[in-house]
Amino acid sequence: MEKLRQPSLRDAAGLLADVTRHWPMAKGSLAEVRKPCVRANCPVCASGRRHRAFLFSLTEKGRRRCLYVPAALVPTLRQAIANGRWMEEQMRRTGVRLIEEHRCARRQRPSACQGGAS
Repeated sequence: MEKLRQPSLRDAAGLLADVTRHWPMAKGSLAEVRKPCVRANCPVCASGRRHRAFLFSLTEKGRRRCLYVPAALVPTLRQAIANGRWMEEQMRRTGVRLIEEHRCARRQRPSACQGGAS
């Protein structure tokens, strides 16, 4: 089995800078739900509108889990989820690039290895 090309320090530094710019990161989803409250005679619940709440869904050890999200944290969590999706895309691209570089190196045509898909 051939050894894969090790990322350079420049690659690692560039990734670290990108990750820093995209911090915080989270993997999961955010859902807005409407729930009744526990107060007796609540006018909002009596009207049928219910109260707005947010839930963060994630998978932990193969099981689905939901956590209540305070309203003040919703904008930050939305950005963290978007940043997490950005990171997943970077990892996907890296996997494709590693395979393409490996195939190109096996063909031993360095000029064909320039560029490539992202």
